Amino acid sequence: MKVFIIIGAINAFLAVALGAFGAHGLADKLGPKYLEIWKTGVTYQMFHATGILVIGLLLGKVSGSSLFTWSGWLMLIGIILFSGSLYMLSVTKIGILGAITPLGGVSFLAAWILIVIGAVKHL
Repeated sequence: MKVFIIIGAINAFLAVALGAFGAHGLADKLGPKYLEIWKTGVTYQMFHATGILVIGLLLGKVSGSSLFTWSGWLMLIGIILFSGSLYMLSVTKIGILGAITPLGGVSFLAAWILIVIGAVKHL
């Protein structure tokens, strides 16, 4: 499905841009702890951007699988909640934002499980 290839590519682009921004633009503004949190957000965003790209390719092979479609949306939600909360936590240092991060992690886990189920059923 073209939409997931586009969403995945946009998120991969953003992960590279945010990684560079963290390394160069935030290096002097954040302490090591918060730079590491930023890097974790970037890493997970890139992993799941790649996952979304794979889902786009899978949907090209297995048209109309709602399991793969849901997986793609859950990965996008996970990026927003997981990586987004880590980016916000890094720049604001508001610790409560870390409470949002596990919701993104659960979205990621559910997305990967749906891929497994979809592969068993459709591939």
